[in-house]
Amino acid sequence: MITIYTASWVLQSASSQIENGAVAVEGAKIVAVGSREFITEKFPTASLREFPESAIIPGLVNAHTHLELTAMRGYLENEEVDFFAWLRKLTIARQELMTPDDIRVSATWGACEAVRAGITCVGDASDGARLSMLALNDTGLRGIVFQESFGPDARLAIENFEKLKTKVAELKDYESDLIKVGVSPHSPYTVCANQLELIADYALAERLPLMMHAAESAAEDSLIREGCGIFADGLARRNIQWSTPGVSTIQYLKEVRILETRPLLAHCIRVDEEDIATLAETQSKIAHCPKSNAKLGHGRAPFGRLLERGIDVGLGSDSVASNNTCDILEEARFAALMARTDARVTANQVFSAATVGGSRCLELGGVTGQIDEGTQADFAVLSLNGTHQSPVYDALVSAIFSSSGRDVLLTVVAGKEVFHDGHVVNVDEERLRVRMREIAAKLEPMQFK
Repeated sequence: MITIYTASWVLQSASSQIENGAVAVEGAKIVAVGSREFITEKFPTASLREFPESAIIPGLVNAHTHLELTAMRGYLENEEVDFFAWLRKLTIARQELMTPDDIRVSATWGACEAVRAGITCVGDASDGARLSMLALNDTGLRGIVFQESFGPDARLAIENFEKLKTKVAELKDYESDLIKVGVSPHSPYTVCANQLELIADYALAERLPLMMHAAESAAEDSLIREGCGIFADGLARRNIQWSTPGVSTIQYLKEVRILETRPLLAHCIRVDEEDIATLAETQSKIAHCPKSNAKLGHGRAPFGRLLERGIDVGLGSDSVASNNTCDILEEARFAALMARTDARVTANQVFSAATVGGSRCLELGGVTGQIDEGTQADFAVLSLNGTHQSPVYDALVSAIFSSSGRDVLLTVVAGKEVFHDGHVVNVDEERLRVRMREIAAKLEPMQFK
């Protein structure tokens, strides 16, 4: 059975627009793309879904998020001036106050927000990866769920590594055609050097995608370069010995072999020209999270320079605890505007980062992120008929600079409509809404000291 989706524009990619276009879908794949006239004549018996004054766009890719933290939207506002306090309150709430069902509900609610915003694929970092994988499956999203690993104490490195391997082995049972597992040593300040080396070797041997937070904050930079600052103080209070690398985070990750895995690195704010050259040479990939970076006061990643060096860059919302929305179109606009303070980044470049760039970051290039014959049928329909969007001279420019996830009418993943007519198809959103209120009531009384 073939279904044809038609719209005023089809944005196949950042460099290809079709006016009065159509996309033909059979099963999980796109079987043809072209003008409405050509496609409807080619498949005269196909069912027809029409979206006038709209654009069919490739499914948006959120290259870095934490869906399990969705219940903490707006919860940490008072701690944002102190990153250490922010992390501590988040960790306590996640580990001590939320049950496994709370976490699954939180992740599923985040997945609902994603599909409502035209996101078809996510790179999700999770301490409870099984629950996040279930949430993606419930909602119908594509993605890689990266099981996080922690352990700054070198004395516990082997024990923590063995725990990670056990978790990954269990997670393999939850993989599907759409959902795969990866590994995530959390960050340079929460995982010791020998544990990083063990995880790098493991990822290489098992061909597992690896994601890591890197070069994110001044506090991290002070710890890695000089062995001082709030992270160093925190380790000392726990009687954890720390050997200071004395180099930048990126050079440190090269020393401990993380960069040999061609990792996906989230943030990369505090990088210099040597670091950027190293990232390019090692074919590392970057999840650029401009709104989260700005909201936490960490600074601005050199988005334009990363693109100039040919590094694969995708866009990430990070968690809504540090962003408040999971909206990659909004992220793309913010990325372009922030970058233009010192370098011109075009609408085409950020559209590419939001789609095919993100797919490459998740090692799904050629599978999703563009609308081509033979690729997976992952796409969204974006209304361009709003007062805030009209008139439309260039559909791609309107998508980036005038639109947001709230303008999405339809989201399709692997040929299945997962959001349409204002509803997420596969889950009971009202039940989830009630449960989210219950979780919020549980978290709200917590007083952080």
